[in-house]
Amino acid sequence: MFQGKHILRINRVVVLMKVQNILKKTLILFFPLFILGCTTSPPKNAENLCEIFFEKDDWFDAAAQMRDSYGVPIHIPMAMMYQESSFRADAKPPKDYILWVIPWGRVSSAYGYSQAKTPTWQDYIRETGNSGADRDDFADAIDFMGWFINKSHKVNGVSKWDAYAQYLNYHEGWGGYRRQTYNKKPWLKKVAQRVKKRASRYSAQLKTCEDELSRNWFLRLFS
Repeated sequence: MFQGKHILRINRVVVLMKVQNILKKTLILFFPLFILGCTTSPPKNAENLCEIFFEKDDWFDAAAQMRDSYGVPIHIPMAMMYQESSFRADAKPPKDYILWVIPWGRVSSAYGYSQAKTPTWQDYIRETGNSGADRDDFADAIDFMGWFINKSHKVNGVSKWDAYAQYLNYHEGWGGYRRQTYNKKPWLKKVAQRVKKRASRYSAQLKTCEDELSRNWFLRLFS
């Protein structure tokens, strides 16, 4: 009788161990897929601002909030964000190498949708009080860009509607823009021109759908 109970307990332990092993293997197999599913993917058509916002309506809500907070037109930071990260939440700058072979960290601390560098992001948090802000969160990233564009207007007198000059400020910093460091970087001026052209396209596109997006935003308040 005792031996039978002892064997039964052993069998239960064996079964539990097998179940635990199966669960561990299942977790190892599917956890990366779960994390991947939780990561916001870039818009399917990044060439059309209306399609971006219809696909990701919470992005329009965040962009509209940024506009209302800083007086920054939506198409400017959206064009800059495309240039910086192609709307990838986990975007990072390329790795740096020693002797072209040995990896040596990243070329900068830039990260996320806005490619904000760590010190500038910390300045943003300190000035706005947005202590829980994350660079891989779209709402926080677009708010950061609105804050930066607004400060470029205050510090360097650059129009919030001037995508070209705003991007130069964003890339070179306020001091670098004043020193006109961009004049030594012809490639950067070409990039700023691309941002300007994209901002113009985004602006024209948004005019055709902003009313509908705004109505949808109002309806979502009650849904």
